[in-house]
Amino acid sequence: MSDWPEVPQFPADFRWGAATAAFQIEGSLHADGRGASIWDSFPTNNGDTAATATDSYRRWRDDVDLLSGLGANAYRFSIAWPRIQADGAGAPNRLGLDHYDRLVDELCARGIDPAVTLYHWDLPQALEDAGGWLNRDTAARFADYSAHVHARLGDRVKLWITHNEPFVHAAYGYTLGQHAPGRTLLGASFPAVHHLLLSHGLATAALRAQGATNIGITHNLAPVSPASDAPEDALAAARFDGWQNRVFCDPVLLGHYPDGLDDLFPGASDVIADGDAAVIGAPLDFLGVNYYNPYLVRASAASPLGFEFAEHEGVEHTAFGWPIVPAGLTRLLLELKDRYDLPPVYITENGASFTDTLADRDRIDYLAGHLTALRAAMDAGVDVRGYFCWSLLDNFEWAEGYSQRFGLVRVDFETGERTPRESYGYFRSLATR
Repeated sequence: MSDWPEVPQFPADFRWGAATAAFQIEGSLHADGRGASIWDSFPTNNGDTAATATDSYRRWRDDVDLLSGLGANAYRFSIAWPRIQADGAGAPNRLGLDHYDRLVDELCARGIDPAVTLYHWDLPQALEDAGGWLNRDTAARFADYSAHVHARLGDRVKLWITHNEPFVHAAYGYTLGQHAPGRTLLGASFPAVHHLLLSHGLATAALRAQGATNIGITHNLAPVSPASDAPEDALAAARFDGWQNRVFCDPVLLGHYPDGLDDLFPGASDVIADGDAAVIGAPLDFLGVNYYNPYLVRASAASPLGFEFAEHEGVEHTAFGWPIVPAGLTRLLLELKDRYDLPPVYITENGASFTDTLADRDRIDYLAGHLTALRAAMDAGVDVRGYFCWSLLDNFEWAEGYSQRFGLVRVDFETGERTPRESYGYFRSLATR
């Protein structure tokens, strides 16, 4: 349409895609030998369940049709660990692998590169019963599972992402208790942090032993600023930057945790075994970056974490209440470039929830702003290879259930009907120009 916002040109070999996660779209929680996950029984804020979600386990062909119509040349999706190993260990479930095998075949037939996320938070419940990510053995089990998936799909998958947002999974699942498995350990949650990162390193080694290439990890990252010039706010901002960004990036990109780890997590050093740093810090082929918003941080004696977030004034917000600051993406990528010897980058998630409408001009403006900011970072020297919009479909948004709609495609959760929004056409115009 003539009134759609302009976006700078991207390289001819740029990957344009959309992203989803297994638990958020598949439904069919008891089909074909799938075991229980930690999210199956975790209560949402409104009583919704993912029993059906978008029914994509059965309607995956519809989703591939939508990707093809979108002009996507890549699709980021996750494998449900409980479909491959019902209890998180042992021989793989053939029926579960068959499902993803069919999906990968159809994507390849349509010229859409499969980008597989091996873990998007759906830990088999049996492993959680044995301690979950607090248990070092879970990291070894994850490497075994990853090898099973690669053995079946590795000849066709173009990008391998070990983990999606280990910060969110550890912080909300083990530190604050707002996501499954609902543990509220605060500073005692470091074993979950470390074993998630260790499992990334062990899985990377297992995949490379089978000949895999193009292996990375996806972190959700954000630029962080103090809410005022007060020294205590500067310290609080540094503390949060250390927790969200550096604790997860430094080990994989520098080979060690940042200074002050034991201040964030008392006793953390006791969890780290000899040789762990080398395993976690094996070179990445790429870094996945999920960006949604920056943070303003101030000190707070009332918070058990010692800080709280301040509001961004004078900016629009998403339906989730997140501030819309496209320039934060440019800043984030340039900060990463300055801080690390940065490998190639993929924006593996970026998107927004808005009011449920098909004429979603707010989402179009959001995409245009962030893609323009992304191009600015590339022009400044950041090697970005692709962009995956979150999300292809409205879906089950974890603890928020179906209340937040991120999709380029609207989903009627009663019937499963899929209807492309205006933003779908806008994205297609960019991906196919």
